[in-house]
Formats: sequence, C-alpha cells, structure tokens
Amino acid sequence: MTKQRDDLDPKGLVRESYRIQGITAGECRSIFLDWALSLPEGREARDVIPALLMRYGGEFPDHPMTDVLRQGQVQLQAPRRRGGWRSRPRN
Repeated sequence: MTKQRDDLDPKGLVRESYRIQGITAGECRSIFLDWALSLPEGREARDVIPALLMRYGGEFPDHPMTDVLRQGQVQLQAPRRRGGWRSRPRN
C-alpha cells in the first residue's frame, strides 16, 4: 500500500509535531522552518498555513505548533536599515 502525498505537509512534519508528547515551542519553530523549506516550488507557506490551522487548530488549540502556525500568518515588515554608511546623508 502506498501513502498518499499531502500537498499541505509533504513530509508529514506538521502532522508528526502534533503527535509528539511534550514538544516545545522551540522545537515546533524548528519543524516549521523545515516544513516551509520542504514545500514544493511555487507554494508559499503563507498560503498553506490557514489550511493547516483549519486541519489542526480546532482540535489542538493550545498546542505549541498551533501557536507557531498562527505566528507564521503574521506578515512581518522588512527590517529597515538604521545605521552604517548608507544611512548617512550625502553631500
């Protein structure tokens, strides 16, 4: 019997993180990064995260991976350069 490939979680990393007893938030962040890097080309993590939250968030609302997925939805602004020679006024 062959396993069916999950387009949302190709390696099953997120699924397995929910099965690990006592997993920490730091471990979940590490798994999340591996998961994001394993997505097929053309798939964006920010587009897939809502579906994963629908799949797992209701059943595991207090799980560290649910929190990491929620944090992953937040779009962070690009950091601004605050120093160095590029920030100095040019005469």
